[in-house]
Amino acid sequence: MSRTLTNAAAILLAGGISLIAATAHAATDPAAVVKHYAELAEAKFEDALTTAKTLDAAIDALLAAPSADTLKAAREAWIKARVPYQQTEAYRFGNAIVDDWEGKVNAWPLDEGLIDYVDTAYGTESDENEQYTLNVIANPKFAIGGKEIDASTITPELISGTLQEAGETESNVATGYHAIEFLLWGQDLNGTGPGAGNRPASDFDTKNCTNGNCDRRGAYLKAASSLLVTDLEFMVKQWAADGEATKAVTSDPAKGLSAMLTGMGSLSYGELAGERMKLGLLLHDPEEEHDCFSDNTFNSHLNDAIGIQGVYTGKYTRVDGSEMTGPSLSALVAEKDAAVDREVTAKLDTTVAAMQAMAKRGETVEAYDQMIGDDNAEGNAVVQAAIDGLVDQTKSIERAIAALNLGKIELEGSDSLDNPGAVAK
Repeated sequence: MSRTLTNAAAILLAGGISLIAATAHAATDPAAVVKHYAELAEAKFEDALTTAKTLDAAIDALLAAPSADTLKAAREAWIKARVPYQQTEAYRFGNAIVDDWEGKVNAWPLDEGLIDYVDTAYGTESDENEQYTLNVIANPKFAIGGKEIDASTITPELISGTLQEAGETESNVATGYHAIEFLLWGQDLNGTGPGAGNRPASDFDTKNCTNGNCDRRGAYLKAASSLLVTDLEFMVKQWAADGEATKAVTSDPAKGLSAMLTGMGSLSYGELAGERMKLGLLLHDPEEEHDCFSDNTFNSHLNDAIGIQGVYTGKYTRVDGSEMTGPSLSALVAEKDAAVDREVTAKLDTTVAAMQAMAKRGETVEAYDQMIGDDNAEGNAVVQAAIDGLVDQTKSIERAIAALNLGKIELEGSDSLDNPGAVAK
């Protein structure tokens, strides 16, 4: 679904009059704002790549000497790798190059029975997914769509080219952060009770193997990790000064600004507030939790909100602690309508504060899947406050679009927000 702006927000640019011409005498150059937006993208994806390489090295150490300590280190590296990546997500909507690629690295939810062993409570079949319990790690040969597959050697090419969305089923997620997460943590069998996944390090120990196929499990984990690094290397190149993503947004500053605000609004409303948060809260379903194996969801949601805010303010704190600043949407909007800029800035701050409160609760009281559980009024309210902030800031993002006369922009919608009665049924 899409949420179409109306009235003032849908005013089209007058024929032939570019945004640059309309703001020729403004202190803030739209072209400079868009250029800085691309520079921030390159930095964020570079940081995502750097932390993915650290994760890959930690996985090498785990596989070389499986132990509770090396498994813990790999899990910690995964959690750290999520921080910069989640702050890139506001670049997904409005940038086709990112959106077309995103499923390789961050698709969810996944039917984990495709990859490895699962608990009996998972079930044995699904009407929607023929590969629901395929268990590639345990089966070196199998068929998909009547075609025999030789998976005796698990490679990045196998998991990306054959297994990812096997049978044209979206829940067959074989690559990316969440496939790696499942392999590091295993299933979270605690429902809305305390505790995350609890896979033992011995699942990777070929000399003292638990649950069988430890060599193939390690090979799958390494293939997925290597592929994540390769995929992020690709995206870093797209946002270099001469990259295709950078050229797409900087060739026409008006379109670049539209991409920026589309990303902010669509991630705020349809994706994060709706599909990632409100849906799980409506259903009280831990399976609708983004980082469901690791119980890291509250951190991922917080970093999404920080990423949205950063697109507007032109600010980003790199993983090495250095600060990036530059020409911003905020300055551009302020020159058009100072009141709108103050409103957007304040609401972004409110949302981040609500997300920080949720994250603090996640670190000190209970995990996100417990917060969205039934009969947890206090936890539900903390999550709802963050959702409310996202929805409210979207309304102000729409006002910013109108202030800049950017024309008709469609933001992602969500049945969870737009038609919750249908979702609940």
